[in-house]
Amino acid sequence: MDETRGGSRGQGDGDAEARFADARRAMVAEQLVGRGIIDPRVLGAMGKIRRHRFVEASLAGSAYDDRPLPIGYGQTISQPYMVARATELAAPRPGDRALEVGAGCGYQAAVLAELCAEVFAIEIVPALAERARRVLAESEIRNVTLEAFDGSGGWPGHAPYDVIIVSAGAPRIPTMLVGELADGGRLVIPVGGPQEQELAVVRRVGDDYQTTFETRCRYVDLRGRFGVGGGAPAA
Repeated sequence: MDETRGGSRGQGDGDAEARFADARRAMVAEQLVGRGIIDPRVLGAMGKIRRHRFVEASLAGSAYDDRPLPIGYGQTISQPYMVARATELAAPRPGDRALEVGAGCGYQAAVLAELCAEVFAIEIVPALAERARRVLAESEIRNVTLEAFDGSGGWPGHAPYDVIIVSAGAPRIPTMLVGELADGGRLVIPVGGPQEQELAVVRRVGDDYQTTFETRCRYVDLRGRFGVGGGAPAA
């Protein structure tokens, strides 16, 4: 929402939003288009979602920088390019049902919400999940259902999904997540060791699953039963 608690937006707020809009356009042109992101729907979503609302107020001025930012509890909001690349690889369509594992501050879920009909998102840290729900509501994003629990095995109650994006690195592709793909569905997950991963893309075609490996990356660790360490941590 653009209104202040007093019911109207001041000139200072309008100036700040204009600066953020300029930064967002520059982010799309330089960090995304400049690195080969070509899907016009992905570019449009990244240009629309107000990333600065998903970070702490003290970091809002850095929200469109070419880097991840801390969001607390040892987690980060991913670098804009990585959000765009994972989203482009997942190839979301307007009627799709999507799942995000490792929702963090809710930014990736917000991008998916712009591109899909319905989004389910999971964050293992309850405080982060609560904050993400608040920001999504304040941003008037209504098609995201976000809950706090160990999502390393997915969310079978709402499966199957056309799109699954895991926003944390895993040592291997969790079998349970693959099993929640709809026919024709796409799973994008960072896979690898602690220092470097690659985005794995799993596509379901009937009863077959095709896996390719794409962009190198480094995400925070996927926590939970099927994540790094194999034990669900206290959240």
